[in-house]
Amino acid sequence: MSKNNDEKKKKFNLYNLFYANRSGKGLTKEEAAQPRTLSRFFKFYWNNLSAIFTVNMMIVFGNFPLIFTMYGLTGNLNVNTSSAASQMFAPLYGAMKFTQSPVSAALFGVHGIPATLSIPTTATKVFYYIGLLAIFTFGLVNVGTTYIMRNIVKGEPLFIWHDFWYAIKKNFRQGMIFGIIDVLLLAMILYDIVFFYANAGTIFTNILFVLMMVMTIIYLMMRFYIYILMVTFDLSLFKIFKNSVIFALLGMKRNMAALIGIVLTCVLNCMIFYVFMPLGIILPFIITFATCAFMGVYAAYPKIKEIMIDPYYESDRPYAKKIEDTVEPIFTDQG
Repeated sequence: MSKNNDEKKKKFNLYNLFYANRSGKGLTKEEAAQPRTLSRFFKFYWNNLSAIFTVNMMIVFGNFPLIFTMYGLTGNLNVNTSSAASQMFAPLYGAMKFTQSPVSAALFGVHGIPATLSIPTTATKVFYYIGLLAIFTFGLVNVGTTYIMRNIVKGEPLFIWHDFWYAIKKNFRQGMIFGIIDVLLLAMILYDIVFFYANAGTIFTNILFVLMMVMTIIYLMMRFYIYILMVTFDLSLFKIFKNSVIFALLGMKRNMAALIGIVLTCVLNCMIFYVFMPLGIILPFIITFATCAFMGVYAAYPKIKEIMIDPYYESDRPYAKKIEDTVEPIFTDQG
């Protein structure tokens, strides 16, 4: 057996993690033809664990401005001071200046109990503002990492760093524009969910909360497809959005399975955080983000291949024209 074949069969190690520009072994034709089912997910995941580790590092360091925001949130840059925590302290303090009574003195003693307050400094605010720069890196990093994840699911050989920058270069404009839109939409969704949940209680607000949750689920499933369509086909953003809505509904079974898997992964990470905080903090920097991304691509790409790619290369199939009219699969393949 040759040296190259020996290298391809090596299992995960630190060298494979940090020297990620090597070629992956890919899949044989028989393996590539196998359906991407739930039972095969874990095998795919394990066989590409080193690449997934590397992708997670790209996600974290590619969105490096968020690291400044996370450090600012720790409170290490704040100034700690002591002050009464009760909102009744100020009016009682003012009343005590003009009158003295056993009742007001007793209330002042209760509401005047001091507490330690953490006051944000200018440095804290600067770190927060630096984090806003991630709005410009978010889409580009997703484009590059999605291209790598797509190639893993396809079973193609991997040149991780080359593939990452190739995808960004080819999709820079769309990746930048949609990245900004994506961040704004996710922020709006989070704000609306918190707002409607906090104001629930009436029939109207309860209905709005349920509708918001449904829209959130649909958009999260759309995100499984948007970046894959962007790095695979030469489509406008409008067509990418339209086709993503169609795929979110057509692939509901796979999409929900991936969404549940992502939720369970995040819940597991939170549980580990509460049980053993150091490990819970480290996991997102090592594997959590890439694992969630891999689930989304693993669920989405087979449906894209079934509906948009296979009919294009097998145009004699009787239903190809019908699918073509639905999702417009006549395009230029970017790889």
